[in-house]
Amino acid sequence: MPLTRKLPPSKEVIAEMPPFDGLPPDRIHVPRSPQELDAALSALGCCACIGFDTETKPSFTTGEASEGPDVVQFATPSAAWVFQLRYTGCHDIVRRVLESADVVKVGFGLQADHAQLKAKLGVLVRPVLDLDIVFRQRGYPRTIGVRGAMAVVAGRCFTKSKRVTTSNWALPELDERQLRYAANDAFAALKVLEALAMSADELRSWVTRRR
Repeated sequence: MPLTRKLPPSKEVIAEMPPFDGLPPDRIHVPRSPQELDAALSALGCCACIGFDTETKPSFTTGEASEGPDVVQFATPSAAWVFQLRYTGCHDIVRRVLESADVVKVGFGLQADHAQLKAKLGVLVRPVLDLDIVFRQRGYPRTIGVRGAMAVVAGRCFTKSKRVTTSNWALPELDERQLRYAANDAFAALKVLEALAMSADELRSWVTRRR
């Protein structure tokens, strides 16, 4: 039987939905000190699934090669950690989380992230759950993205400001809007997974364990 094609709500309809509030600023951490990094690893390592995404400074010059990602963000059900890769002290922790066989990294459109992270950190991300693939198999467009998925499963508007998404993620200090966007991009993926209410067997079937 052919798969019934579905469409997420239009941009106009999504804009009228109640906002997705996300995490408050005091739940968003930017770890740099050894103590902060250890605390982040401890919190993230306790979760079976964490939200995951990356941010990269856009290329401002034609032909300019990307050196991203510049930021890697992870989220648990109660907090998020934003790692700025310009600070090499966080690289080991990020690698350990990305390679942890016990923690599923959940996000949208993760294929590009795999390639960039392999080039930047020499890391193979595993295991992963790409929610774009889940929604595609349910009849939605190839890349529904976090905004469309949040509208479908929760009836909420996840705001994606172009000014923030295309901002300079390689800055030494990210501003509050950047931090909130990065953290909640990862957090929203986790909330979408929660709303899908998959059984343990179904969840296991979707997880990709890359080798």
